[in-house]
Amino acid sequence: MSDVALQMRSERQRWAAPGSGHDTLIAILRVVLPSAVGVVAALMVFLPLTAGGDVSFVLDRNKVEITKERLRVQSATYRGQDDKGQPLPDAVVSLDFQGGVTRKFDTKTNKKGEFTQVGLVPGGYRITASKDGFVGTYIDTRVGLGEPTQLPEMKLLSKSAAQAAASGETEKANAALREMFAKANQLSSEGKADEAIAAYNEVLAKNPQVAEAHYNIGYLKAQKKDWPGAEAAYLKALEVRPGYGEAISALARVYQDSGQSAKATELLTKAATDNPKDGKVQFNLGVFYLNSGKAEEAAAAFQKAAEADPSNAEVYYYLGTLNVGQNKIPEAIANLEKYLSMNPTNAQNTATAQGLLAALKPKK
Repeated sequence: MSDVALQMRSERQRWAAPGSGHDTLIAILRVVLPSAVGVVAALMVFLPLTAGGDVSFVLDRNKVEITKERLRVQSATYRGQDDKGQPLPDAVVSLDFQGGVTRKFDTKTNKKGEFTQVGLVPGGYRITASKDGFVGTYIDTRVGLGEPTQLPEMKLLSKSAAQAAASGETEKANAALREMFAKANQLSSEGKADEAIAAYNEVLAKNPQVAEAHYNIGYLKAQKKDWPGAEAAYLKALEVRPGYGEAISALARVYQDSGQSAKATELLTKAATDNPKDGKVQFNLGVFYLNSGKAEEAAAAFQKAAEADPSNAEVYYYLGTLNVGQNKIPEAIANLEKYLSMNPTNAQNTATAQGLLAALKPKK
């Protein structure tokens, strides 16, 4: 082996010997290298988060304070009055959060009619105020950031005041409706059928429950021989007021005049059966039978009408004239005298009754 090789071998042996510099280096690296790995890993995690320019997800102190500010307790202040403008104490107040999460706060007004509610998150609220003897009310409002939210004043009407106000409004509306109805009647009496129908329809646009308006439209359309239109109007009147005797009779006449006698008979018979104590319905059925030449049926219907409504003078007129045709002279005289004793207003029937009595009664 050459001298150079021997020298290099001697140096390596000294490097590898226990306690040499090699052992010292290994001992140092055993501590330093793991620490260096930790430092590098930490740098890899934090350097992208603190680099400037793009989006940063690190919340600095100011941003944390802003987040807390958004959750800060808010408050709302309110002053309530009654209908006379006086403070309303002990009114129950409910604040319902409208933000999709159930949050409700209940409180009462103080002697000044005021309340202050804390603990509110910003957002929309429905605030309801109520008290015994008063009509409750509510407002929709928003509670914001910063200073306490001052709510608008709400007035609670006493129930008596609310009823009086509603009654006044109803009477005002009814007065306007009566005026419109009178105008329609005037047009009808002047023979302006189309204008009257339009005016009655204006009444119904305000209140579709006015059965008389439907009835009058039916009458005007029947005068024009618009049978389908008249039928529809009379049926609507009966829908609004079931058992409306005049509408039943008018609808029966429409059926009779339009060639639907069977329908007319069915309608009146059913009405009389359903309303045995309704004098008008029985009377109308009697008139229908009389016009149809059915004297016996007419007499039976008029007799029921007299029992149901003895105050209807015309019933006795028709019974008397039917008695004459049946040669029931005593009954005819009794019914016609009864008719005249009731001071009837039908001049033509009165004259006929007087003439019949003069002919039936024996001469003295």
